[in-house]
Amino acid sequence: MIVLLVTFIAALLCPVHTDSSSVAWCYNQPTCNFTTWSQIAPQYCNGSMQSPINIVTTSVQGNPNLTSFNFTGFDDNSTFLSIANSGDSVVVNLDDYKMAVQGGDLPGLYNTKQFHLHWGNGSSSAGSEHTVNGKQYPMELHIVNVHSKYNGSVADALAAKDSTGLAVLGFFIEGTNEKNKTKSWDILTSFLTQIPSSGNTTLDIMNKITMDSLLEGVNRTKYYRYRGSLTTPNCNEVVIWTVFKDPIKVSQDLINRFSTTTFFKASPSVLMTNNFRGVQPLNGRVVTSQPLPSTAATSTISIITVLLLSSLCWL
Repeated sequence: MIVLLVTFIAALLCPVHTDSSSVAWCYNQPTCNFTTWSQIAPQYCNGSMQSPINIVTTSVQGNPNLTSFNFTGFDDNSTFLSIANSGDSVVVNLDDYKMAVQGGDLPGLYNTKQFHLHWGNGSSSAGSEHTVNGKQYPMELHIVNVHSKYNGSVADALAAKDSTGLAVLGFFIEGTNEKNKTKSWDILTSFLTQIPSSGNTTLDIMNKITMDSLLEGVNRTKYYRYRGSLTTPNCNEVVIWTVFKDPIKVSQDLINRFSTTTFFKASPSVLMTNNFRGVQPLNGRVVTSQPLPSTAATSTISIITVLLLSSLCWL
């Protein structure tokens, strides 16, 4: 039964990163790293709506429809099914029957399938995929959600070439010395020693932590939104991206565990480091966020202030 369950989970993990026309790709070799993906996977990886991107805050436009999300099951400690080394990331498989996201101007309900991470080479090294005004964080967490009309099948969403098929929630991670605030990350990273090699999976992760506990301290009402793609081949352009402004604070020594414990696929002696794709051209796309306070209201306050100061001159 356990073998069957592991096989089933592995089948769920793979479609998130690729589809039926998958190609050999990597992060750590010159012939197949992300600089070559547009040649080795040209169907989508050289498209016009690729991810990740550099978010330039001065160009972000306000959208009043970007309201709060409704997170279902993010406080449930029975939703973490397994943790695996996929050969290019660490992936946590989630119970999509219990977890879902809606609201935030998403076009419907999205079932939460898994989350995975991208990192550099330790807490002092750049490793996030998205950047903000050129700033790159040490890590980035991606929560992958599939539209409910696909009944939990990421493969079906990719096959449909539906630009709204997936909704990925991106969270920056930065180092902190406040270890008392990162207990859940200590628990999560303690499993890394059980999955050093590609294909390793452990089911001993149930009832330990919740998604909410990993996202502690993040204001989930403040975020950026744009249309883009998967950040690994085949780079399918089927993702509504939400990138949260607040970073998750994680102890620096816990961040270091990722780049000192896990190994790449087909490279058993090569530690998994710098598993991120570089930023891609925006190509005219618009990044939106919650509107800033009305400039009209600010102007009115300024005028009132000037009038009050002027009146003092007559006293």
